[in-house]
Amino acid sequence: MNYNINELSGQQQKTSSLKAVRKLYTLIAHEKRNLILALMAILINSILQLVGPLLIGYAVDAYVTTGQYNGVLMIGGILIAMYLLALVTSYLQTKLMGSVGQRTLFTLRNALFNKLQELPIAFFNQNKAGDLISRLNNDTDKVNQFFSQSLMQFVGSIATMTGAAIFLLALNLELGAATLTPALLILIFTMSLSGWVKRRNATNLTSVGGMSAEIQESLNNFRVIIAFNRRDYFRKRFNDANQQNYNTAIGAGVANNIFLPVYGLFSSIAQLIVLAFGVYLISNNQFTIGLLVSYLAYAVNFYHPLRQLAALWTTFQVAMAGWDRISQILSLETNLTSAATGETVTGSALLTFRDVSFAYPGGSEILHHVSFDLEPGKTYALVGPTGGGKTTTASLIARLYDPAQGTIFLNGRDIRTYTAEERTQKISFILQEPILFTGTVKDNLLYGNEQLLKYNNEELEAIIKESHLQKLLAVFEQGLETTVSAAGDNISLGQKQLIAFMRAVLRDPEILILDEASANIDTVTEHLLTEILDQLPEKTTRVIIAHRLNTIEKADEIFFVNSGNVTPAGSLDHAVDMLMAGKRAS
Repeated sequence: MNYNINELSGQQQKTSSLKAVRKLYTLIAHEKRNLILALMAILINSILQLVGPLLIGYAVDAYVTTGQYNGVLMIGGILIAMYLLALVTSYLQTKLMGSVGQRTLFTLRNALFNKLQELPIAFFNQNKAGDLISRLNNDTDKVNQFFSQSLMQFVGSIATMTGAAIFLLALNLELGAATLTPALLILIFTMSLSGWVKRRNATNLTSVGGMSAEIQESLNNFRVIIAFNRRDYFRKRFNDANQQNYNTAIGAGVANNIFLPVYGLFSSIAQLIVLAFGVYLISNNQFTIGLLVSYLAYAVNFYHPLRQLAALWTTFQVAMAGWDRISQILSLETNLTSAATGETVTGSALLTFRDVSFAYPGGSEILHHVSFDLEPGKTYALVGPTGGGKTTTASLIARLYDPAQGTIFLNGRDIRTYTAEERTQKISFILQEPILFTGTVKDNLLYGNEQLLKYNNEELEAIIKESHLQKLLAVFEQGLETTVSAAGDNISLGQKQLIAFMRAVLRDPEILILDEASANIDTVTEHLLTEILDQLPEKTTRVIIAHRLNTIEKADEIFFVNSGNVTPAGSLDHAVDMLMAGKRAS
C-alpha cells in the first residue's frame, strides 16, 4: 500500500473549502457552546456598530442643523454607552475564541499524533520525519491562528457588511445598488483567485516541510558529514531547500497580498459613488445631509470589513492549505488491522509461512511463494547475502508488514487475528539499529512492558537476575539509573544493543528475533549473550540473523534467504557454501 503523503496529495481530488470546514468542524464539535456564545457576542457588537451611523445622521438632521445641542449631547451619551458595550462584547468574543483556538490546536495535535501512532512502519519508511514534524507543529498552528484570531473577525466582518448592505438599500434603493456594485466585482475577483491562492500556500507549506525534513536528516547524519569533511554538501543541500522555500514563500506572499490593494481600490470607488450620487440627490431635495453622512458611514462599514476580509481570506486559505496537509494523514488507515476470523492450521509448528510473497511499495518482489515452519523452543538462523530478504522475513514474522500474498500462522491462527498487544507479547524483535528513549536504563527496559511497571528497583533487579541478565546490567556504572539520551551519545552502540537485548528478553516472548544483535559488541560480551540465549525458557523460539557464522553454530536449523526464496540449508558448512555461491552470483 502506498503511504507516501506527498504523492497522495497530487493524486487525491482537491477538497473544497466548504467540505474542508465541515470535516474540521467534526474535530471541534465539542466547542459548540463556546462558538455560539462568541457568535452572539460578535453579532451584538456588529449591531451596536451599525446603529451608530443612523443615530449620527439623525443627530445631524434633527439637532445640529437646528442648533439643539442638548440633543447632540444626548445622542453622544447614547453612542458612548453603545460603544462601551461593544468593547465588552469584543473582549468576550476574543477571550472565548482564544481559548477555543488553543483547545483546537491541542485537539488537532493529539488527533494527528494518535493517528501517526496507528500507522504502520511502511508509512514512516515512505515519508520524511521532518515533514511530519512540520505538519504536527507548523500546519496545526496555521489552523489555530485562524480559529483564535481570524474566525470571529471573519464572521463579524460578514455580519457588519450584511447589516450595512441592508441599511444602504433601505435608506435609498438606487444609491444602495450603485454603492454595492463594486462589491460584485470584488466577489468575482475573489472567487476567481481563491484556488490559486490556496495552491500557492499549499506549495509553500510543503516546501517548509521539505526544509524541515532536510535539516532533520542532515543533523541526524552530522557525524558522517564531519567524518568525511563534507560540510559543503550539507550547506548545498540546505541552500537548495532554503532557496526553494524562499521562492515558494515569495509566491505565497504575492498571492496573499493581492486582495488588499484591489479591495482598497473598489472601496474608494464605492465612496466616490456615494459622494457624487448623494450630492446629486441633495441638490434635487431627495436626500438630506444627515442621511449622506449616515450613508458614507455605512459605505465605510461595508467596505472596511471587506478590506479586512482580504487579509482574513488569506489567513483562511493558509489554514485550509494546512488542514489539507493534516487531513491527508488523518484520512489514512493502517493496513495492519486485526481480523475477526481467519484460517487455522493444525500441527506442532509455532509459526508457519504458507505461500508468502512480499514486495515493498514501488519495488520488486523480495519473497516469492515462501513456505516454512518454526517449531517451539528451537533456534533458527537466517543467512544470505546483503539485500537477500533476511530482515524482511523477520519483519513479516513480527508482523511489521503483511504479506502481499499468502498467510502467516502463529500457534495455528492467522497472525492477523491477534491484537497488537497479544502479538507483541508473544514476539520480541531486537532491531539491527536499537532505538532508545531519553530517560534511564530502567525506563528503556520497562518500555512497552506493563507487567514490570509495578516493581521497584530491588524487585526489578531480582527479576533481571532470574532472567540471567545481571551481568549485562553490570556493564552500566549506575545500573538501572544510568542516564540514557534519545541519541544514545552518552553510551556506546554496543551498550545500546545490550539494553535492547534485555528489554526483549524481559518480555518473556514465545519468539525472539535477533537482527545482528551482536554486531557492535565485543567477543566476550557476545559469548555472554550466547549463554543467556541458551538459558532462555524451553518454549522460546529463537530466530537469529547474523553475518558472523560463529553466532549460529548451535542453530537447530539454518535457512538460506536469497532471490525471493527461503531454503533449508542443512549443515553450517552447507550454509557457508550457499552463502559464498550467492555472493559470487550477485
